[in-house]
Amino acid sequence: MSIEARKAHDLTVSETLVAEAEALGLDITGAAEQGIARAIKAEKERRWKIDNAEAIKASNDYVAKHGLPLAKYRMF
Repeated sequence: MSIEARKAHDLTVSETLVAEAEALGLDITGAAEQGIARAIKAEKERRWKIDNAEAIKASNDYVAKHGLPLAKYRMF
């Protein structure tokens, strides 16, 4: 297992959020990292959908016109 390099970075965060997180015993750094990771994932998915919209539409159009390939072998 490799250890990922870390980079210190200053973030400005709402005092209310920090106080509430501390009161709940949350790991603020870990929570921030998880939130950033979720935001990155969501943005990558959004961009992928935009980049592949034409292919997705073509696939959906094909299925609408011809049905699912190998549909006769479906067990459900």
